[in-house]
Amino acid sequence: MDDVLRLLHMPVGIPGSGRVRYGAAMELFQRGVISEAQLDAYREASPFDSRDAALLLSDRGLPSVPRLATSPTASLLALFDVARDYLKTLSHPGAAEVRSGLGRCVQSGRSLHARPHPIAARWLEVALAEAARSQPQLAMAIAAAAPHLAWVSYDGYRREEIGDRFAEGHAFASLAGSDAAFAADDFELGLFLIAPGVLYRDHCHRAPELYAPLTGPHGWRFAPGRPLIIKPAGEPVWNPAFQPHLTKVGPTPFLCLIAWTRHVDELARVLPANDWGALEALTLAS
Repeated sequence: MDDVLRLLHMPVGIPGSGRVRYGAAMELFQRGVISEAQLDAYREASPFDSRDAALLLSDRGLPSVPRLATSPTASLLALFDVARDYLKTLSHPGAAEVRSGLGRCVQSGRSLHARPHPIAARWLEVALAEAARSQPQLAMAIAAAAPHLAWVSYDGYRREEIGDRFAEGHAFASLAGSDAAFAADDFELGLFLIAPGVLYRDHCHRAPELYAPLTGPHGWRFAPGRPLIIKPAGEPVWNPAFQPHLTKVGPTPFLCLIAWTRHVDELARVLPANDWGALEALTLAS
């Protein structure tokens, strides 16, 4: 049953997903789990991958279909497993460091305290619809675990240096680290989300860092004053220790897996540049 429900709740927007959801609904109908009227909503939505049959059910006053009954611990474990497996497929100069850190992660046994965040509430679903085009399994795992995550804003920067738009326009949720579902010695893994159009100004830190973007394109540079380099979703960005870097988010929210492989407790610092105003105003093409 769980496998059928996973297919039924495949995120909208993935090519072919409408018919996959209808096939799963047909299986549930044949098992007597849903009614013919509920099945008809999935049939009607099936030619349109971006149409959510759940909205048709609501409009028609029909009951919603069953969802996977998973605990917060199970959802976070599933997300960690999928994220770990995905990160291990990526090729970049820090691959060995990331794999080593992932290998040190163990379930912490801590009590989990979810913490919502306005940026995650506003932009995560939009980002996941885009991420699902290339990484449907990972997008589904994030969507299932998201309500159980403790979302925060990074507060290690002075606001006058990092800017109001970034300070108020991002959210981070830790999967592995000192205060997460998975404990790790001097290693941090999490989800990083930034609202569309936001500039994450030039900065650096001692911790080597991997960005694994799930959405794109977005702009990057690796020293103050240099021109932006446009990078697509799926292209990893490895920042060695103290490597300057900047990210300009495009029209799609920026969602990535992010890992710090050592020196995770040392704060990042902003690197001044004289072109932030122009970059704040810049609109990247989709």
